[in-house]
Amino acid sequence: MSLRHALLGLLAEKPASGYDLLKRFETSLSMVWPAQQSQVYGELAKLKEAGLIEVTGTGARNRRDYGITDSGREELHRWLTEVGPDLAFRSAALLRVFFLWTLRREEGVAYLKDFARENSARQAALEQVRDTATWVGDPVQVCGWLALEFGIRGSENTAQWAEWAAGQLEEHLESEPPGADPN
Repeated sequence: MSLRHALLGLLAEKPASGYDLLKRFETSLSMVWPAQQSQVYGELAKLKEAGLIEVTGTGARNRRDYGITDSGREELHRWLTEVGPDLAFRSAALLRVFFLWTLRREEGVAYLKDFARENSARQAALEQVRDTATWVGDPVQVCGWLALEFGIRGSENTAQWAEWAAGQLEEHLESEPPGADPN
């Protein structure tokens, strides 16, 4: 997924300013696609230049509201129906797991236990969102709920895996990393 398509999807629901889009990222998309202010505003400029969005209104302090154009809707549709899902998975957290053998066993175990705690906290936060939302069942909300549930289940599974992995390190890893100075 790209930031471009995330913005087009949000604007397909309703016009919004850059500020409004950032808030929507924070409250709904941050678990699947985080975005920084500079990225959002930069991409909005590119989308406008490409004719995929247009300024639909201006407000105080040069605030601009953007709306999706017909070309933007066509691009969103093309991306949703013709482009296969990007299954590339990048995780700095899991990349570190590959190199935990370079740490003392206790450090590796601590890392994995922290990872488990962070995922449990994320799961609880997402469950709070789910449990306190007013569900009306419109199509936008249903799809948001599906993504939310993915985050809940993924966080739960990751926390369970990290606890298991910590136990594996305790059982199978030497106390000192290979090549460590014993002094």
